[in-house]
Amino acid sequence: MTTLVDFSDEPKYNIKIVCSQTGIRAVTLRAWERRHEVLIPHRSVNRYRLYSERDVAVLRWVKNRVDSGLPISSAVIELHSLMRTGVFPEAVPTSPSTALVPSGIAPEKYVKRFYQALVTHEEGKAGDIFCEIQSSFGLIAIFQDILTPTLVEIGDAWYRGSIRITTEHFASAFVQGKMLAMYQAYPSRRSAPFIVLGCAPSEQHELGSLMMAVLLRSSGFRVEYLGPDIPLEDLVDYSSYKHPDMIILTASLENSALGLLKMQEKMSKLHPAPVFGFGGAAFITRPELKTRVQGFYLGDSIEQGVSNIRTLLTKERAGQK
Repeated sequence: MTTLVDFSDEPKYNIKIVCSQTGIRAVTLRAWERRHEVLIPHRSVNRYRLYSERDVAVLRWVKNRVDSGLPISSAVIELHSLMRTGVFPEAVPTSPSTALVPSGIAPEKYVKRFYQALVTHEEGKAGDIFCEIQSSFGLIAIFQDILTPTLVEIGDAWYRGSIRITTEHFASAFVQGKMLAMYQAYPSRRSAPFIVLGCAPSEQHELGSLMMAVLLRSSGFRVEYLGPDIPLEDLVDYSSYKHPDMIILTASLENSALGLLKMQEKMSKLHPAPVFGFGGAAFITRPELKTRVQGFYLGDSIEQGVSNIRTLLTKERAGQK
């Protein structure tokens, strides 16, 4: 469990970035500081406000209490009372950015910076860069223009022998952790179309699938992400009583893609049978696999995939009326 005290108290964020990270308007934040003393930000030499990661976590916690119906004055009293007794509240998961603040830095420059931080195992620096990226770009740009190229460069560096496998694992684990946090920050809407998503049997490369899960949740779908190496029999059995509207499996390797050949046949036993969609790098490098796997190929990019999923489910629901 991560509490507010676990975050760094080093002042480094200006008010624009903090507002982007918390969803609190600048005028509201200033009022909370002035009227309710929610916190006292550090001041730079030119008297501009500077906030720490702990300040951001505090503000997220307070906003979460206010959004749940508690008056701001009561939320601040509760916070201060807890902290006086040495009980630090549990941190609220990072909320998706609501107001982007473009940094003016091109995505390819972030790729170089992020790559360097990851291959030198500078976790704190990588976290700061990722935070800046989230504040400056939408999800599609983050995934397609920054994270994917960074991971490709890291994979190539490992293949050439320029970095160790431990470094490749560190980088993948870091990105996966950030992606899971983003996924969990979006609400799971009970009334929305229900999608079960994961990786094909024997498939261990899950970051592409996880990116898709984040995008689908951000688009308002109810998504359950199941991770790598999903046994088909178990998935079909699970679907027989959970009744998803759609099942999506991804594969980056040919053998994993071939494991999907009988998925549509297995799903035909379900009533009603969910829509089956598939995608991943295996179908781009080996295009003939698209015709061998029965179901709907979702496209060559995650952006195209989300669009096709929306179209498929809209048609499915219209056909059920």
